[in-house]
Amino acid sequence: MPQNSTHIDIFDTTLRDGEQVPGSQLTTIEKIEIAKALEGLGVNIIEAGFPISSPGDFFSVQEVSKAVTAPTICALSRAIEKDIDVAVDSLRFAKRKRIHTGIGASDIHIQHKFKSTREKILQRGVAAVAYAKKYVEDVEFYTEDAGRADLEYLAKMVEAVIKAGATVVNIPDTTGFCTPETYGAKIRYLKENVSNIHKAKISAHCHNDLGLATSNTLSAIVNGAEQIEVTINGIGERAGNTSLEEVVMILKKHPDLNYTSDIDPKKIYPLSQKVCKLMRMPIQPNKAIVGQNAFAHSSGIHQDGVLKNALNYEIIAPEEIGLEKNSIVLTARSGRSALKDRLLKLGYRTETREELDKIYQRFLEVADKRKIVEDDDLIDLVSNINPSKNLFHLKDMNIKSGLHSLPESSITLSYKDSTCKGTAQGNGPIDATIKAIKKVIKHDIILEEFTVQAFKGGSNDTGKVEMQLLYEDTRYYGRAFNTDIVVAAAMAYINGVNKIAIQLQLT
Repeated sequence: MPQNSTHIDIFDTTLRDGEQVPGSQLTTIEKIEIAKALEGLGVNIIEAGFPISSPGDFFSVQEVSKAVTAPTICALSRAIEKDIDVAVDSLRFAKRKRIHTGIGASDIHIQHKFKSTREKILQRGVAAVAYAKKYVEDVEFYTEDAGRADLEYLAKMVEAVIKAGATVVNIPDTTGFCTPETYGAKIRYLKENVSNIHKAKISAHCHNDLGLATSNTLSAIVNGAEQIEVTINGIGERAGNTSLEEVVMILKKHPDLNYTSDIDPKKIYPLSQKVCKLMRMPIQPNKAIVGQNAFAHSSGIHQDGVLKNALNYEIIAPEEIGLEKNSIVLTARSGRSALKDRLLKLGYRTETREELDKIYQRFLEVADKRKIVEDDDLIDLVSNINPSKNLFHLKDMNIKSGLHSLPESSITLSYKDSTCKGTAQGNGPIDATIKAIKKVIKHDIILEEFTVQAFKGGSNDTGKVEMQLLYEDTRYYGRAFNTDIVVAAAMAYINGVNKIAIQLQLT
C-alpha cells in the first residue's frame, strides 16, 4: 500500500440493487455463491437485500449472514420502524452487521413521493437512525435523490443524522443526473460545511443513466468520499450502477491518485462471468474491463503492435483481472503478422514470404465471406492450400456391403513417408470406414456429429459431409465433398484428424 494512501471501502450491492433488474432474480443458494465470491474478492460490505420486501429476501439475507465472515453484511430498510425491526432480525447471524436506512432528500421526492415537508422528512430520518442505533452500532443513512437535492438542506440532513448516530452517510445520485463536477462539488461541500462530518464516512452511490456513474464515483473519491457503492458488471436498475471493476482498476492503474482498496483484481473476471451466468445478464462486448472485446484486437495495426509488445495497446494485462490471455481476432482487417502468429500457435510454420503471401490472400477471401476466421477455418485453409502439410492422406479405399453380411472397409492412408492400411467391419459402410481409419491413426478420435447435404439433388449429386470430432475434451470439425458419400465421409474424418494433428503435433 502506498505511503499515506487513503483506503476506500468497497460496498457491493449486486445482491440488492443489482438484483432489482427485471429477470435477474437469484435464489438463496445463488446469492450465497455470489456472496462467498465477493468475500474472496475482498469486498468490505455486502448489501445482501431488502428484508421487508419479501420472505425470500429476508431468508436470503439471513443465510448470507451465516455463509460469510469477513465482510460487513448490510440490510436495507426504509425510515420505518417495522422495516428496521425486520432488518435487525435478518442480520442476527451476521458477524458484522449494518442497517442501511434512509429517506428522500430532494424536494421532488419530498413533495411528490412523500407529500410532506422538509422538516417532517428530516425528523423521520433522524428518528430512523436513532431507532436503528438501539440494535446495531453501524448505521448507514441514505439521502435518496441527493443528486437533485438542495445543497444546504442536504447538509442539514447529513449533520442531523450523524448527530443521531449514523456512521456512514450515503449521498446517492439516484437518477444518474449529476455530472462529475457537480457531484464532486456536492461531496466537497458536505466535507467543508457539515460540522460533525469527521464522525462518519461519506459514501458515493451513483447510477448510470447518463453514462457517468464511474466518473461521478471517481469525482466523489477525490473530493472526500471514503466508501463507494458498486455492483459487479455495473448491473442495476435502468442503466445500472457504478461498476466495481471499473473504479477498482482506475485506482490500481493510477497510483498517483493515492487511493487503495482491498480488492484482489485477479478475481474480477471469474466473478464477472459468474454473475453474468447466474443473473442471466449478458455483458455487452465492449464493456470496459470484462467485456469480451476488452482484450480483443482485430485491426492489423493494433495486432502487430500487441504482438510486438502488449503495452502498445493494453493498459491492463489480462492476467491482472484473472483472464488467461488477450485475443487476436482474425478478420479482413488483420495483417500478415497476426496471421503468421496464429499459424505458429496452431503448429504451422511458413517457410518463406511467398508461402505466407499465398496463404494471406486466401485468408482474405475467407475473411470477407466469414467475417471472423476461426482456428478451425484457418487449419482447413492451410490444409487445402498446401496438402503436403497434412499428416494423413487418403490413398485408396474399398467397401464391401450387402444384405446378408456386415459392411467391411479397407483403407489405405499415406502417413509421412509410409503407407498404412486398415480394415474393419461396422454397422454400415461409413461406420466401418471410420473404424478402419482409427486402426491406422491409432488414436480414439470420437465422431460426435455427422451431417450430409446434397447441393442440387439427384442420384449423381455431389454431397457435402461435415463432422464434429471430440479429442481430449476439445471439439474439431472436418468437412469434404464427393459424389460418393462414403468417400466424402472418409475424407471429412481425415480432414478433422489432420486439424488435430497440426494443432496438437499428434503422431
